[in-house]
Amino acid sequence: MKHLVSTLFLSVALSSLPAWSAVEVKGAKFGDTYALANQSLQLNGVGVRVKVIVDVYAAGLYLPRKEASASGILAMPGAKSMQIVLLRNLSGEDFADAMIKGFRKNHSSAEIARFQPKLDEIKGLMLAFGEVKKGAVIHIDHQPGSGTFVLVNGERKGPVIVGDDFYAALLKIWLGEHPVDDDLKAALLGGK
Repeated sequence: MKHLVSTLFLSVALSSLPAWSAVEVKGAKFGDTYALANQSLQLNGVGVRVKVIVDVYAAGLYLPRKEASASGILAMPGAKSMQIVLLRNLSGEDFADAMIKGFRKNHSSAEIARFQPKLDEIKGLMLAFGEVKKGAVIHIDHQPGSGTFVLVNGERKGPVIVGDDFYAALLKIWLGEHPVDDDLKAALLGGK
């Protein structure tokens, strides 16, 4: 009887603990949560950036709460993080050029002019990466009141790009009217 009570107590205790799980896409793992700015962000969606027929990177979007609309995400206050796991070697130049091209496709000339100094900052930061190896984990994070910063394999690179508005503009690369990959956009919005 004592063994039965102990087993029952252990079962109840374990069932009350939150289950930690991860999503795996093309070998890249994404945790259900990501800690940023003293907050636990939720994984909103995960997908793969495919260029022609080549898998370039897997990406996961972390938000304060789940949201299925791009406009809702872009307007959502709070910390956010885009996690990118490279599925092939990529130069900082290729990464920077692709980001700038995606940014230009989703913004007017006036918006591009407004954000140009910040685009120059993030481009310079990415050019400094040199070659980034397959499997590298890149976080593009936003901390309200501070700005946008980048981590590569957990190590912060470059300065904080100041301003809360820039991160939403940057997210349009993936969530805008002309995203870099339509399937990736749908996946980041929580689709399959």
